[in-house]
Amino acid sequence: MKYTADEIKAALEQNALCVYYQPLYVTMTSRLKSAEALVRWKKPDGTLVPPSEFIPAAEESDLILDIDWYVTEQVCKTLVKQNILPQFPVSVNFSRRHIREANFAEKLSALADQYELPHPLIEVEITESAMVAEEHEFSDWIVSIRAAGFTVVIDDFGSGLSSLQFVKDVPADVLKIDKSLLSRNCEDEKERIVLESIFSFAHRLQMKTVAEGVETKEQLAFLRSCDCSKIQGYLFARPMPEQEYLTLCQTHQVAEEPADILRFQSHTSAANLLLSVIFRRYPLVIFSNLTRNTYYAMAYQDFTSTNCPSTGIYDELIMHGAMSMHPDDRADFAAAFSREKLLADCANGIHEVRLVTRQLGDDGVYRRAETVDFFVRCNYSDDIIIISLCQNLPD
Repeated sequence: MKYTADEIKAALEQNALCVYYQPLYVTMTSRLKSAEALVRWKKPDGTLVPPSEFIPAAEESDLILDIDWYVTEQVCKTLVKQNILPQFPVSVNFSRRHIREANFAEKLSALADQYELPHPLIEVEITESAMVAEEHEFSDWIVSIRAAGFTVVIDDFGSGLSSLQFVKDVPADVLKIDKSLLSRNCEDEKERIVLESIFSFAHRLQMKTVAEGVETKEQLAFLRSCDCSKIQGYLFARPMPEQEYLTLCQTHQVAEEPADILRFQSHTSAANLLLSVIFRRYPLVIFSNLTRNTYYAMAYQDFTSTNCPSTGIYDELIMHGAMSMHPDDRADFAAAFSREKLLADCANGIHEVRLVTRQLGDDGVYRRAETVDFFVRCNYSDDIIIISLCQNLPD
């Protein structure tokens, strides 16, 4: 259903618009970190009208400016209610029309100061399409907002208008990855390569990252391996009304994000050459975080079996692997590579674990395969990491 500008204006004047909050979580720890404010239109019968049904009409005029400032003030009131609770930053979506609004940063500062709120608690979120449409004015606008102490978030990156050149030149703080880039559940190799590249350049540009639309544990496991800063999606929480969000805040403590573990960012030519040599002998390479119970398979080139998921939960990987072994080898494999046993091995100073088994190939034939786990240390975390190298053995 489409609504007219007059209907939307009346709803605003009657305080029929309300704010819902969708929490964002630290990717590595799944702890609450911040939230995004989302506007809803609540009808007298309690029905909620989603923004997709009225915001486009509001965008056609300056009415969207009034809605954005209304949402911002409601967010300020919510943050004030957190004075005796942990205070988590909240991002507010602003239309690109604000780019041409006189003294935007000063107006936002005055509103935050009116409620005695530290400026970092309010994040300015604007879509990537606005960046492209208002390229010449956008950069100066961002500079003024950041100079006032607010965080700037670029939303919907990768939704179709991405310009790496422009992102490079825009002094934003956070890059929000559009959910469309996770549409194949991080199982598709091309999708993973694109995501890895985005996280890599974002971090090298000193930008935090957020993945939108995270709905599965496979997506979460892969994002943890990519040094994604925060996640947002139905896997953890849907948008919720204010009181429910405040109750959620009560159960969480503000915590610093830990430094990451698997920071494979700068794939130089030398590193790629090294990997190509490793793949000649070990067609299957798996990176696993035993502490976080996650893994990421890097390659499946010409290995005996290729039907294992490319990313996911480590315990499930071992269960899957054991079932692909000869019945006489399953118990040995499960015992040798169980997460509990490997954590104990690491604590006892063992550096590698090696086992030869008979594995069922995709062609239905059992072949001898060797799996070697190497414990490695990471400069960015105390997490227990292993690299598994798997190779086919001659008969």
